[in-house]
Amino acid sequence: MNSINTDTAAMNRIADILDKKRDMIKLSLSACVHCSICSESCFKFNSNKKDPTYTPAYKVINSIGRIYKKKGKLSDSEYDKIKILIWDKCVLCMRCYCPLGISIPSLIACARSVCREKGFYRTYDETADGPEI
Repeated sequence: MNSINTDTAAMNRIADILDKKRDMIKLSLSACVHCSICSESCFKFNSNKKDPTYTPAYKVINSIGRIYKKKGKLSDSEYDKIKILIWDKCVLCMRCYCPLGISIPSLIACARSVCREKGFYRTYDETADGPEI
Protein backbone atom coordinates (compact mmCIF):
# COMPACT_ATOMS: atom_id res chain seq x y z
CA MET A 1 0.00 0.00 0.00
CA ASN A 2 1.46 3.35 -0.92
CA SER A 3 1.68 6.32 1.43
CA ILE A 4 -1.16 8.20 -0.25
CA ASN A 5 -3.59 5.33 0.37
CA THR A 6 -2.26 4.91 3.90
CA ASP A 7 -2.73 8.61 4.60
CA THR A 8 -6.25 8.52 3.15
CA ALA A 9 -7.11 5.53 5.31
CA ALA A 10 -5.70 7.28 8.39
CA MET A 11 -7.64 10.44 7.61
CA ASN A 12 -10.83 8.39 7.24
CA ARG A 13 -10.23 6.81 10.66
CA ILE A 14 -9.52 10.27 12.13
CA ALA A 15 -12.75 11.58 10.62
CA ASP A 16 -14.59 8.66 12.29
CA ILE A 17 -12.98 9.42 15.67
CA LEU A 18 -13.85 13.11 15.44
CA ASP A 19 -17.38 12.36 14.27
CA LYS A 20 -18.04 9.98 17.19
CA LYS A 21 -16.71 12.51 19.71
CA ARG A 22 -18.00 15.65 17.97
CA ASP A 23 -20.66 16.56 20.54
CA MET A 24 -18.32 16.07 23.51
CA ILE A 25 -15.53 18.07 21.84
CA LYS A 26 -17.75 20.97 20.77
CA LEU A 27 -19.55 21.21 24.11
CA SER A 28 -16.33 20.97 26.11
CA LEU A 29 -14.49 23.58 24.08
CA SER A 30 -17.40 26.01 24.28
CA ALA A 31 -18.09 25.37 27.98
CA CYS A 32 -14.55 26.04 29.25
CA VAL A 33 -14.52 29.41 31.02
CA HIS A 34 -10.74 29.35 31.61
CA CYS A 35 -11.17 29.45 35.39
CA SER A 36 -7.96 27.40 35.88
CA ILE A 37 -9.45 25.23 38.62
CA CYS A 38 -8.32 22.19 36.63
CA SER A 39 -4.75 23.46 36.97
CA GLU A 40 -4.86 23.43 40.76
CA SER A 41 -4.99 19.63 40.86
CA CYS A 42 -2.59 18.97 37.96
CA PHE A 43 0.70 17.76 39.38
CA LYS A 44 2.48 18.32 36.06
CA PHE A 45 1.43 22.00 36.15
CA ASN A 46 2.41 22.40 39.80
CA SER A 47 5.75 20.61 39.42
CA ASN A 48 6.76 22.66 36.37
CA LYS A 49 6.77 26.12 37.94
CA LYS A 50 3.13 26.64 36.94
CA ASP A 51 4.11 26.90 33.29
CA PRO A 52 0.83 27.79 31.51
CA THR A 53 1.49 25.21 28.77
CA TYR A 54 0.94 22.55 31.45
CA THR A 55 -2.58 23.68 32.32
CA PRO A 56 -5.16 21.05 31.39
CA ALA A 57 -7.27 23.63 29.54
CA TYR A 58 -4.26 24.72 27.44
CA LYS A 59 -3.47 21.10 26.58
CA VAL A 60 -7.06 20.40 25.51
CA ILE A 61 -7.50 23.57 23.45
CA ASN A 62 -4.15 23.16 21.72
CA SER A 63 -4.52 19.44 21.04
CA ILE A 64 -8.02 18.14 20.36
CA GLY A 65 -9.27 21.70 19.87
CA ARG A 66 -6.78 22.32 17.10
CA ILE A 67 -7.28 18.84 15.62
CA TYR A 68 -11.06 19.27 15.58
CA LYS A 69 -10.94 22.77 14.11
CA LYS A 70 -8.73 21.60 11.24
CA LYS A 71 -10.52 18.23 10.86
CA GLY A 72 -7.26 16.41 11.54
CA LYS A 73 -5.53 18.08 8.59
CA LEU A 74 -2.43 19.33 10.36
CA SER A 75 1.21 19.32 9.37
CA ASP A 76 3.65 16.84 10.89
CA SER A 77 5.15 19.76 12.80
CA GLU A 78 1.77 20.57 14.35
CA TYR A 79 1.19 16.92 15.27
CA ASP A 80 4.64 16.80 16.82
CA LYS A 81 3.79 19.80 19.04
CA ILE A 82 0.51 18.17 20.03
CA LYS A 83 2.35 14.94 20.84
CA ILE A 84 4.46 16.82 23.39
CA LEU A 85 1.35 18.32 25.00
CA ILE A 86 -0.62 15.11 25.33
CA TRP A 87 2.14 12.66 26.24
CA ASP A 88 5.01 14.62 27.77
CA LYS A 89 2.86 17.16 29.62
CA CYS A 90 0.01 14.84 30.65
CA VAL A 91 0.02 11.39 32.24
CA LEU A 92 -3.78 10.95 32.21
CA CYS A 93 -3.81 10.59 36.00
CA MET A 94 -7.40 11.96 35.94
CA ARG A 95 -6.76 14.38 38.81
CA CYS A 96 -7.76 17.42 36.77
CA TYR A 97 -11.11 18.56 38.08
CA CYS A 98 -13.44 20.77 36.10
CA PRO A 99 -16.35 22.33 38.03
CA LEU A 100 -18.33 22.47 34.78
CA GLY A 101 -17.98 18.73 34.23
CA ILE A 102 -15.62 18.81 31.28
CA SER A 103 -13.89 15.44 31.05
CA ILE A 104 -10.36 16.59 30.35
CA PRO A 105 -8.90 13.04 30.36
CA SER A 106 -11.46 11.95 27.73
CA LEU A 107 -10.46 14.85 25.49
CA ILE A 108 -6.74 14.13 25.89
CA ALA A 109 -7.39 10.43 25.19
CA CYS A 110 -9.26 11.41 22.02
CA ALA A 111 -6.33 13.56 20.90
CA ARG A 112 -4.01 10.61 21.56
CA SER A 113 -6.18 8.35 19.40
CA VAL A 114 -5.99 10.80 16.51
CA CYS A 115 -2.23 11.22 16.88
CA ARG A 116 -1.71 7.45 16.89
CA GLU A 117 -3.58 7.24 13.57
CA LYS A 118 -1.05 9.70 12.11
CA GLY A 119 1.89 7.79 13.62
CA PHE A 120 2.62 10.26 16.42
CA TYR A 121 2.90 8.69 19.85
CA ARG A 122 5.10 8.53 22.91
CA THR A 123 8.31 6.56 22.57
CA TYR A 124 10.31 5.33 25.50
CA ASP A 125 14.05 5.02 25.84
CA GLU A 126 14.71 1.29 25.92
CA THR A 127 18.11 1.84 27.53
CA ALA A 128 16.67 3.55 30.61
CA ASP A 129 17.14 1.68 33.85
CA GLY A 130 13.89 0.35 35.17
CA PRO A 131 12.76 -1.99 37.89
CA GLU A 132 14.03 -5.55 37.81
CA ILE A 133 11.36 -7.99 36.70
